Amino acid sequence: MSIGTESLPMLALEFKSSTLTVPVLLLANNDLVTIDQQLQNKVAQAPEFFKNSPLLIDFQKLTAQSLPITLSEVIDIVRQHGFMPIGIRGGSEQQNTEALAMNLPVHNLVGQKTEQTEKKIEKNLSTPGIENSTAQSQSIENKLITHPVRSGQRVYAKGDLIVTATVSAGAEIMAEGNIHVYGSLRGRALAGVLGDENSRIFCSDLQAELISIAGTYQLRDDLSAYAPHKPVQISLENQKLIIKDI
Repeated sequence: MSIGTESLPMLALEFKSSTLTVPVLLLANNDLVTIDQQLQNKVAQAPEFFKNSPLLIDFQKLTAQSLPITLSEVIDIVRQHGFMPIGIRGGSEQQNTEALAMNLPVHNLVGQKTEQTEKKIEKNLSTPGIENSTAQSQSIENKLITHPVRSGQRVYAKGDLIVTATVSAGAEIMAEGNIHVYGSLRGRALAGVLGDENSRIFCSDLQAELISIAGTYQLRDDLSAYAPHKPVQISLENQKLIIKDI
């Protein structure tokens, strides 16, 4: 007696959660000429870094001031400078509708509360504090790297990231918490990538191509005033990166 077998279809895809670091263009003025000029100046500082870079466009400051701006014109400008817009956030109802018509996702702002999330927060606040502390400590995953991070490599930590060696030019290190580099930092370092403005970057020798905390960044040219070969710490204050000697 034989038993018939039926082959299962080959798995072609699966969905997984992921965290990506994407530059955010936060518009503070609705003057398209000024936006165009300032974007051109910024790209000129690091053309290779911005080339074909995904970009999220943030309208929250304009929306708060009721300053009108046409989404399609903004999209045209950013594309002319080599960016690839992947969505908007903080837009008006009209801008959100226009974005969806252009097949651009509309993202919620960080911290934006829906009725459901407000109820969830209220429920969590009623939980005993010791349980909250336990859950928080379990979610933190710090990472220790004891070897050099070479050009082309990318390292991500859900907590703090500690590198006891050099981070080469062309490498990228990212952390949801703080970043510590005990060798030379020559590549890109992005701390607080999920928006933690209290995150900091510590390094023994600042020669970075880019540093960023919670999306606020500075490029190599902005860092030229800081002599290398000395330990510094970088923090975020009033949407500005502050570099101090340790």
